[in-house]
Amino acid sequence: MTMKLSGAAGYQKSKESRNNRTNRNNNAAAVASQKGPAKRYDAGMRDLDHYVNRLPRWRYELRQRLIPIVRAETPYLALMQQKLRNPTLDSYFAFTANLGTHTFFMIMLPILFWCGYTDLGKAMTHMLAAGVFWSGYIKDMLCLPRPLSPPLQRITMSGSAALEYGFPSTHSTNAVSVAVYAINMMQKVDPSAWTTTHTVLQTLLYWYAFSIVIGRMYCGMHGFFDVVIGTLLGAAIAAMEITYGQKFDNWVCNDTYTNVLIVTLVILALIRMHPEPADDCPCFDDSVAFAAVIIGVEVGAWHFASTRFALAHPVPATVPYSLEILGWFKTCVRILLGVLIIFAWRGTTKPLLLRFLPPVFRVFETLNINLPRKFFTNASQYTKIPSPLHMDDNILPPAREIPSLISNTLRHPRRRAISIGPQSEADAYETLAYRSSRRKLSLSTPKLEKSGFLFPVQDARITGSKPRSPSPYNRKPPPDTEPFPENPVMNLLPTPLASRVQSYEQMMGTGDASVFEEPLMTPPASDVGSENNASDLGRTASFQRKEEIRKEDNENKEMFKRLERPRVRYDVEVITKLVVYAGIAWLAVEGNPILFELCGLGMAR
Repeated sequence: MTMKLSGAAGYQKSKESRNNRTNRNNNAAAVASQKGPAKRYDAGMRDLDHYVNRLPRWRYELRQRLIPIVRAETPYLALMQQKLRNPTLDSYFAFTANLGTHTFFMIMLPILFWCGYTDLGKAMTHMLAAGVFWSGYIKDMLCLPRPLSPPLQRITMSGSAALEYGFPSTHSTNAVSVAVYAINMMQKVDPSAWTTTHTVLQTLLYWYAFSIVIGRMYCGMHGFFDVVIGTLLGAAIAAMEITYGQKFDNWVCNDTYTNVLIVTLVILALIRMHPEPADDCPCFDDSVAFAAVIIGVEVGAWHFASTRFALAHPVPATVPYSLEILGWFKTCVRILLGVLIIFAWRGTTKPLLLRFLPPVFRVFETLNINLPRKFFTNASQYTKIPSPLHMDDNILPPAREIPSLISNTLRHPRRRAISIGPQSEADAYETLAYRSSRRKLSLSTPKLEKSGFLFPVQDARITGSKPRSPSPYNRKPPPDTEPFPENPVMNLLPTPLASRVQSYEQMMGTGDASVFEEPLMTPPASDVGSENNASDLGRTASFQRKEEIRKEDNENKEMFKRLERPRVRYDVEVITKLVVYAGIAWLAVEGNPILFELCGLGMAR
């Protein structure tokens, strides 16, 4: 009796099959090594058990329970995208996505502190750091891919976003947490004191969150599942900050050093506990950077609160500021000076650390004390870090790049990249996995496949596109079959909407942009078959199957060659990020405010 394996049995079977393949590969490698080096591409890239090999059992099983949700919603996302897309919305959603990035918040947050909104600045920092860290934590733990492209087309202005996993949406988490907290602050105002400005600001906050959340689906970067969970996570983070934020600030500042030391140690422990992803994903880098920001903010606030320059209201370590007293000129000068100091700190500290830390790390390696991260190169494996890396940062770009970023945005607001096909290793593995699952489904239902109604498609054209290449799944019944009313699978014929959705299902797993250019419909099956030439047809089918396998193998190689590879990352970058971003946060909270007071740009208290 045949039974389906699931849970532990399925996992064990996958492990055993993987071990058998590994033994065969090792034997083949031994033979190849005797013959000389062979040209190869990304060993293991085609392994359909990739996530079984690299994830702990409980993470793999949880991922397997959730991946069908991502796959099921993809055709409907493609349908939504095709119905709504136009050049204006493309530009709008690609641009507004920048308002939910780490870079935008890292530039805007210090200004809140310098303009006297320390309570708001600390709250935003707490929420954004929590959003980036915990969404990145979940991404690396579950390793769920973004919805497949094709059928989706991805619209973005960011090159690194596509390299991350999809679930949950960090953009949605950040946008919702900020909007919920800000709206809650406004709701505390007496309704009788509400003005038109108050109403407009609330409307803008709702629209901001809506644009970010809907935009992630419109741009093909996330699915319904991603943004719903991201939204709930953002709302939960905002609720925590609303409830406990001010109590936490008072707790940190009302002590000698014990409380701030506890906060620092807990954050370092969380960094150490961050799960290893199955693929090279940059989520860990972002989590480290924002964790360092929290360390810098809390240490700076704790010390600044004890100086004569700080106010104790509305929260400890509030920076003194009044627009009426300072005026617009001094306000602009102090903001400009503060931003320049932050970029100067980053521009000098990062190259120095990347230069002098590797020898220290090599000493630690000899003592078996090294960074246990899979995708980071140990110091003993390199002699020098390339100089371009000194200026590379996907969170806070170098100062010299800021003018070009601003000018490009203002001069070319419609500039965005539209990509079709896998962009990351996670995309490619999901393409292979989905293709394999479709093949297993077709083999398990041979009667339906033979009849041509496994995935019937009546109208498979996409507006403005040519149909796609032939597929065995949408074959029309031969002319000599029974009339449609008497066909036993007549109930499977789709409505026009279902037909469209099924056409997008056909695109999933192809990994090729040509699906938007080639025919989607298959011509009627040929009636050349007969009993006399059955053996010839069998040989022809066998040959065609071999050709299909060879062609698919070549396509897979090309697919992985086209992927955008994450750059090489070095072990010293983790400590470098901790120091650089903790320093930036300290400058925002304490360093620059004290400097403003000393150089005549403060309140002269």
